[in-house]
Parts: sequence; structure tokens; C-alpha cells
Amino acid sequence: MSIRRLPEHLVNRIAAGEVVERPASALKELVENAIDAGAERIAVRLAGGGISGIEVIDDGCGMAPAEIALALERHATSKLPDDAIEAVQTLGFRGEALPSIASVARLTVESRVRGADGWRRTVDNGRLEEEGPAALPPGTRIRMEALFGKVPARAKFLRSGRVEYAACLDVVRRLAMARPEIGFTLEHEGRRALAVQPGETRAERVAALTDRALAENSVALDYSREDVRLGGVAGLPTFNRGVADHQYLFVNGRPVKDRLLIGALRGAYQDLLARDRHPVVALFIELPGDQLDVNVHPAKTEVRFRDPGLVRGLIVGGLRAALDGAGHRSVQNVAVGSLGNWRSEPIEQPAMTYSGGGGAVAAPVRQSVQQSVWDQRPAYAPPPMARAEPAAAPVPVSTRHPLGVARGQVAATYIVAEAEDGLVLVDQHAAHERLVLERMRRAMADGGVARQALLLPEVVELDEPACDRLEARIAELAEMGLELERFGPKAMLVRATPALLGQGDARGLVTDLADELAAYDQALSLKERLDHVAATMACHGSVRAGRILSVAEMNALLREMEVTPHSGQCNHGRPTWVKLGHGDIEKLFGRK
Repeated sequence: MSIRRLPEHLVNRIAAGEVVERPASALKELVENAIDAGAERIAVRLAGGGISGIEVIDDGCGMAPAEIALALERHATSKLPDDAIEAVQTLGFRGEALPSIASVARLTVESRVRGADGWRRTVDNGRLEEEGPAALPPGTRIRMEALFGKVPARAKFLRSGRVEYAACLDVVRRLAMARPEIGFTLEHEGRRALAVQPGETRAERVAALTDRALAENSVALDYSREDVRLGGVAGLPTFNRGVADHQYLFVNGRPVKDRLLIGALRGAYQDLLARDRHPVVALFIELPGDQLDVNVHPAKTEVRFRDPGLVRGLIVGGLRAALDGAGHRSVQNVAVGSLGNWRSEPIEQPAMTYSGGGGAVAAPVRQSVQQSVWDQRPAYAPPPMARAEPAAAPVPVSTRHPLGVARGQVAATYIVAEAEDGLVLVDQHAAHERLVLERMRRAMADGGVARQALLLPEVVELDEPACDRLEARIAELAEMGLELERFGPKAMLVRATPALLGQGDARGLVTDLADELAAYDQALSLKERLDHVAATMACHGSVRAGRILSVAEMNALLREMEVTPHSGQCNHGRPTWVKLGHGDIEKLFGRK
């Protein structure tokens, strides 16, 4: 078969296959053009999830009639004043978007330059349909209708209108987040789904487009290294989601989905979240244009960094520093459903008899909640579990401590503390687990973890592969305070454990470490996976649920939490404490 030049309409459709995969792809290109045109307000209207129609209206610079015709030709763009494509500062620059969309849909472009008349040009699947004067305010209005209407082979790969609408909404949300100086609105089938005003701060825009509660449950980012700068907001580890759709990444104002950045983000939250939970973050990276290649992907959703190690280190280090500064903070939004579990109900009391001088008399059953607690107590009920201790020192003042002072213990698991602004409940095991981990980290940074020799070495039986894995890491485990020795083909001898763990379960610790090592890449050292290994050790050395603590021990735990980074969540990402504010307590009793 001889080589031939492809016809223009087929070339446009091939380009459309790279740029226009679905309605959201076309919408992204149109909104980016509006941003590059200097718009202060952008309005988006969708029909049928964007499949039936997309309309984008902006108040940007507009286009003259000749420019409209040129914009609908391939590789014609105003975004590159010279040939230095590596220095591009705009979102779009390939000059393929409009002709590609026009080759697989009906596209109408209306535009007006300030001080001139408006003009309209309509192209239907690559064929010029009409053009002429148009009445509109300064700016541009573009309507795309019937995407893939005449390309059934492409149309059958589109999803339902609801799914396509969700993708369009995500595109507009990310572009609006990147440009807080621009106002955005989005309507779907006449219903407004998104509206943000121009001139917001970055933090305000992120909170408005994600979750208003993020403002109170996040830390600000502002770090730089060499010529690279990291800004944005990062949610507290306890403010997480079950999917990774709430991670917004931007490079020089361009929304991206880059594997390097996602990997760095995952590394920063590595030991702060459960494996099936994901943080809510918006990261903005700014660096010189010559340090970045944005021409990697036709849709411009991927980038390539000249120094990826520098960028990754900045993200991990910046996020870690910001989260360390959060200290003991944790998400404190008491769910409505949880409050609903507290309810006042009449208590039915079984009939009781009293014996007096005149014989036994049956007491009537009383159901009023106004009865005294003693009157409502059934005769067979066990006494409540509680204890009191003589005060050996003055009771601490709750206003001096963010987590309050201990007032008691519930179910030998939860510490009850009184703070200035409410009631604090602390999971003693989860909290102490985090404290032990942070102590181990500090000890490792200071040169090693102290070990405590066992009076009688303990033999732990495992299968042979597990013993082999542990034996290969004996030297590294010794630096963490765990001294092991091979004891036959299927056993390990434990001679010492980390002193921080106290009288822990050596057998359970070694067994869990063997499982952890099985999940690791053998090329990695334990130091590179320190957080996972140390977290496993900390879990075995922490105060267990069910252990009765003295008031002094409870207060000591609270004070250490207040000065320890990440103490707001345990090593598995769950919160270590929650607060029931005075307002919430008043609601429970109908006072508010």
C-alpha cells in the first residue's frame, strides 16, 4: 500500500481522538481558553451531562471575525508569540482544541472585541454551516451540541449523562480552584451546581469547592526550596475520605494528575492514615518554566520535572512540617447521627415489693423520667463501675490545658476530661500508641532506641520463610531496640525488646513484624520503612484498652498529647480524641 496524505477532516478526527475523549475533555479546553482570554467571570451551562450541549460564556478579550475563522483551523493559536514552546505561560497552546471539537460536534463560536461588533461562526462536524453578525456583550460565547452525534463508533463509549456530568463538574471545580481571582458558575439542566465569586483567597476558594469544614480542619502550606515553592492547604489526617477524588494538584496554575506528585502525597501521609483512607489536600507548586515540561500529554494533564527529586522532597518535607505543627489537633465535628444516639426515654421499672409492719405491699410501676436514679434502679441491676481517689494535690484547672483535665475513666478504655469549652473523650490505647511511635522516632533520630534485656529469652516459633526474613534484618532491628537471634530453622530467640515498649508482648511483636516484612520490597531497608515497623512496635507497647489508669496517669497522658506532633490520630489514622462542646451538650438536654 502506497503512502498517502490524509484528508483534512480525517486529520481533525484523529486529533479529536487525543483531545476530546468525552464532554469533560471538551469543556476543559473551552474553559481554559476563557481563562487565557483574561476573563473575570466564566459561566458554564450543561445539557444531558454535556453530551447534548455545553455552553461557555466569558467576559474576556474576545476575537475579531478573522481571528474566529483562524481559531477554527488546526495549529493556530494566540498562546505562543514566538517559537519558545518551553516558555509557555498559558493553559492552552497547541491550537488543536476548537478544530478538534468542531470535527465531532456542532460548534458555534460567538465573540466580540470591546468597541467592535460581534461575529458568529458555526461549524457542524468539520463543515462550515453559517457565519454572520451576532449580538452579545464583550467576550466570547461558545456552544457545543450533539457531541459524537455523527460518530456513533465514539458515541457508544460515552457513559450515562449522570457520570459525564460528574466529570464535567470535577473539571470546572479544579480550574476554579486554580484561579481564585476568577468567578465561576456552572448550571446543569437549569439548576445551579457551582458558584464562586471572584477575588477570593486561595484558602477560601479551596474550602468553598471541597468542604466548608476543611477551613477548620486543615493546615496551611507555604514552603520553598531553591526556585520551587509549595502552597495550599492540607487536611488533618483525621479529616479524610474513602476515595482519592479529593486531592487537587496544581503546577504553575495548571490542574494535573501526576504520578510523582500523588506518590509524594501518599508518602507524606504514610503512617497517619489507614490504608483505605485518603487525605483532602490542594497543593499548588510554582517553579520556573524552564524547570518544567508541560507538553507531555495532548490533554496537558501530565507534566515532567527537570528535578523530580527536589519536587518530591519539597512536598513530603513541607507536608510533614505542616502536619507536625498541627500538634494534637483532630477533627472535632460531632456527627448528627452520633448525637441522635443520646436520647431521653421513659424507663420501665419492674414491679417491686416493700415489706412493712402491715405485710408486703406491691409498689406501683413508675415510668416518669423525673424519678430519681435510685428509684429507677432495678433490684437485679449490678452497681455501676466507678471509683474515687483521695485528692493528694489540688485539682488542675481545666482552662490551662487544651485537652482539659481528667475526671474519670469509662469502660477502662476511654478517659473523660473536662476542658474549658466542653467534654473531651480520649481513647487511651490509640493515644498512647501514637505517643510511643513519636518517642521511637525521636530516639532513632538521636542515634538509636534503648533496649531492655529479657530475664529469660523468649522463643517465638514461626515458619521458615518468616524466620529467614527476620534473620536478614537482625542488624537493622537491633538499631530499633529489638535483639533477635536465629534459633533453629523455625524459631527466633528474643533477647531484648525496645525499652520504650515496657513489658510488651514479645511473641506478638515478632509475629507481626514478620508479617510486615513479608509485605515489603526486599530491596528496601527497614530505615526506609521505619514508620511501618515502628508503628507495629508502638502498637504492642501502648496502654491497652481495659487497663485501669490512675488520675495522675490519665493527666500525664493528656499533657504529653498536647505537646506531641500527630497525637490527634493513632498510627492507623483514627482519631485519638473527640470533644463534645458545651453547645452540643445543651442540645442533648433541649436547652438550645
